[in-house]
Amino acid sequence: MPRSASLVIPFFLLIVLGILFLSHFFIYLSLVHFFDITGSARKGTLALILTLLPLSFIASSILARRVISPLSTALYFASGLWLGVGLTLMTFFAVAWAAWGATKLFAHSPGPAAFGGTAVVLAALYSGYGVWNAYHPRTKDLVVKIKNLPPEWRGRKVVQLSDVHLGRVLGAEFLARLVEKINAENPSMVFITGDLFDGFDAGLEKLVAPLNNLHGPWGTYFVTGNHETYLGTERAYEALKCTPARILRDEMVVIHGVQIIGISYPERGHPKDLAAVLKGLPGFDPRLPSILLYHSPTHIEQMKAAGINLQLSGHAHQGQLFPIQFISRLVHGMYFHGLHAEGDYTLYTSSGAGTWGPTMRTGNQPEIAVIRLE
Repeated sequence: MPRSASLVIPFFLLIVLGILFLSHFFIYLSLVHFFDITGSARKGTLALILTLLPLSFIASSILARRVISPLSTALYFASGLWLGVGLTLMTFFAVAWAAWGATKLFAHSPGPAAFGGTAVVLAALYSGYGVWNAYHPRTKDLVVKIKNLPPEWRGRKVVQLSDVHLGRVLGAEFLARLVEKINAENPSMVFITGDLFDGFDAGLEKLVAPLNNLHGPWGTYFVTGNHETYLGTERAYEALKCTPARILRDEMVVIHGVQIIGISYPERGHPKDLAAVLKGLPGFDPRLPSILLYHSPTHIEQMKAAGINLQLSGHAHQGQLFPIQFISRLVHGMYFHGLHAEGDYTLYTSSGAGTWGPTMRTGNQPEIAVIRLE
C-alpha cells in the first residue's frame, strides 16, 4: 500500500472520532440545559457516560471480530444502535434549541424541560421506527430504456440487490426474506452490486445459503464492494462458490445479445481506472447494449464515453440515517441515489437493502430494485 494511502485511514479515524465526541458533547450540553442538571457529581457521571458511549462501538467492533458469541453480538448491536439513536437525539435537540430560542421572544414561553422532553420522546419514537424500517426492505419498481435492446430482453425484469451487509446482526434469515421477495417478482436475472458482506468472517457459507433458492433463470451475478475488501475478497469469493452466483471480476458475459460487465471494487490503496478495464475486456463492443455492475456511483463521465447503457451501483445507502443523506449528496452529488437517465446512459444508485453500523433506517427506505427493461 502506498505511504500516502496508509496515512488516509488514521486521518479518517481521527476525523470520525472528533465528530463523535463533538456530537456527544452537544448532547451533554443539551441535557444539562433542558433538564437543569446541576452538581459536579451528576454532571461528571453524565459526561463519563457520554464519553464511553461512542468508544463502545469501537470496542464492541473489535470484540465482535475476535470473539463469536451471543454476548459480543449483542454488545455490537447495542453500541451500533446507540450511534443511530444518538444522531437522532442530537437532531431533535438542535430543533429544540431553535424552538426554545424562538419562544424566548414571547413573555410566557414554556420552560426548557418541555422542549427537551419533547425532543427525547420524538427521538425515541423516530428511532423505533428506524429500527423497524431497517428490517422491512421494500421492492421498488423501475422502468429503464436501453438503446437497441434485443427482443428477448424487452419487458424482462432484472433485480438489483445491493448493500445487504450480512454479518453479526443481519444474517441468513434476513437474506432469506430478501430472496423470497425477489422470487415473487419472477425476475430473469439478479445482480448483486457489492457489500453483500459486512466485513465479519463468521460462518459466511451459512449466511449466503439462501442464495441457492433464487429463481432467476438467466443467472445471478455478483461484484464486490468496499466491505468485501475489508473482509478479504478471496474469502468472499470462497463463500459464494457454495451458491449459484457467478462472480464477475473485471469480466464480461454476453446474455442474449446484452453485455453484462462486472468490475470489482478497488482494493484498499490501489486506485482503479474503469475506462482502462473496459477497454481491456475481450470482445467488449460499445455499439452493443451493455449493463455495468459497479458498487460505487462514480466514473459517470467515463462510462458515458465508453458507451455503457445502464450502470447499477449502491454504496451510499441514501445516507441511511437522517440527516446524513445531505452529506452523502455532497460526496456523490445528485448521483448518490435514484435513477438518472442522460442520453443513452442510465445510472441507478440503490439505497441498498441492509445497514452498516446502526441497524436503523431514517429518512429513506431499504430496497430491492426491480427493473423492467424496455
